[in-house]
Amino acid sequence: MISARNILRHELIGLVVSVVEASNPLHRGISGQIIDETRNTLLIRTPDGDRRIQKQYTRFCISIPDGTRVLIDGSAIVSAPEKRITQYAKIRGK
Repeated sequence: MISARNILRHELIGLVVSVVEASNPLHRGISGQIIDETRNTLLIRTPDGDRRIQKQYTRFCISIPDGTRVLIDGSAIVSAPEKRITQYAKIRGK
């Protein structure tokens, strides 16, 4: 189950996110649902269309299913999502 403690090791697609801080001032305040993730970016579906946001140099506020909001430094999630998830599964012995 996804929680504030283990969010870095979970799938982010489908979660609601907002950009709190970004090196690009035009990205600040963007919010919506994460619809895709690559090694370096998140694709966010907003009311104004899809926006691809660089992870590095960006801080995100992500809402998890229980309603908790988690502040994440994008540099902590710069990696291929499948590697982040599989490494966690190996640690847990799955």
